[in-house]
Amino acid sequence: MKSIVIIEHDNNNVKQSSFSTITAANKISNEVEVLVLGNKIDKIVSELKKTSDVSMINFVDFDFLANQIAEDLSKVIASFLGKNNFTHILLPSSTFGKNLGPKIATMLDVQQISDVINIIDHETFERPIYAGNAIAKVKSKDKVKVITARPTCFEPCGQEGNVPIQKLDITLDKDKSVDFVKYDQSASDRPELTSAKIIISGGRGMQNGENFKLLGGIADKLGAAMGASRAAVDAGFVPNDWQVGQTGKIVAPDLYIAVGISGAIQHIAGIKDSKFIACINKDEEAPIFNFSDYGLVGDLFDILPKLEDELQ
Repeated sequence: MKSIVIIEHDNNNVKQSSFSTITAANKISNEVEVLVLGNKIDKIVSELKKTSDVSMINFVDFDFLANQIAEDLSKVIASFLGKNNFTHILLPSSTFGKNLGPKIATMLDVQQISDVINIIDHETFERPIYAGNAIAKVKSKDKVKVITARPTCFEPCGQEGNVPIQKLDITLDKDKSVDFVKYDQSASDRPELTSAKIIISGGRGMQNGENFKLLGGIADKLGAAMGASRAAVDAGFVPNDWQVGQTGKIVAPDLYIAVGISGAIQHIAGIKDSKFIACINKDEEAPIFNFSDYGLVGDLFDILPKLEDELQ
């Protein structure tokens, strides 16, 4: 058996989700390679060269791959896979993987195995269903298996290797069916949600977007990322990329602080792997208390300023 991990990156740094996916791949087979696609990715390749438990770094450098458009990436991947015999193709269960994985599975005419949280053997996997309320055990008999692995369920691989590098000789033109228009990203000095050690999130109880500044001061003192429930995002309080939960970002920080969040099951599904969960809510019957290690009943508008004052 031979596995390949498609690396997620931003042309500057490898995403932590990729290192976790490499760990998942090593639970399947003893031979794991990685594939990096992009433009001017020497820094990415150098970072991966130190990765433990990887036998080869394959990379393709084209101008039209700079924006990581799935239609372009999938053409290159199809050419690469046609010349190699991999039994398992893994991607992070992130926006990147959820966009690209189905295209790869379609090209190979196989069924994708999504959001894997545990690997039992090379053809048996566990994944959550019903918003995390049940775990399905899935067995695939496909000759080639396309898998997205939930990064929060696998520790990042080590960085003690010296992996050989292979630049692939692939000649392809850009997919003319799609064009890159622009890339909008909220600028922030805070940690990225999916890799943050501490996250503080607000819900509908924050009442409006202006009140999220109460969380901002605490986040700055804790070095935390900021998130939000779907209700807060749908109400227009904060941007979409702040959303945490089953339909947002799955997180697993050391500490998750939920403020003014009732605890809908879709939100809980996205935070349940956190080491510690703390919450502040004025409704003592809110479901969030059932999932929290620490809970404080009270008015968040009284509690948050006092909490910020206590933090040095």
